[in-house]
Amino acid sequence: MTSRRIERVNSLLREVISETITQDLKNIPIPELITVTAVETTSDLRHAKVFISLIQADTKMKEETIAMLTAAAGAIGAISSKKVVMRYFPQLTFKIDESIENFMQIDKLLKQIEKDKNQQGD
Repeated sequence: MTSRRIERVNSLLREVISETITQDLKNIPIPELITVTAVETTSDLRHAKVFISLIQADTKMKEETIAMLTAAAGAIGAISSKKVVMRYFPQLTFKIDESIENFMQIDKLLKQIEKDKNQQGD
């Protein structure tokens, strides 16, 4: 399968899974500031890693959210598969995406360095 097709499938799955998590899961206490940042499917489309970002969440909350999503993976897959026409809907695995928090930390450090530079120049 071409990488271009995999990219399109990943993008479509990201949108559908995000919609399912935020709108269709009524009985699971999912945090409001949850975002599906990426989906990586295997070349045979049987498995998919779903990367989740939680803004301003501590480690415990992230672990609990991943545990809830993992427990509900079957339901999320069943609901999502009704919105997408695929021969096989992939088995979902949820992971925390730390890239946004890493970016915010780096940005904070760069701003601090710039502030320190300006104070030394005075």
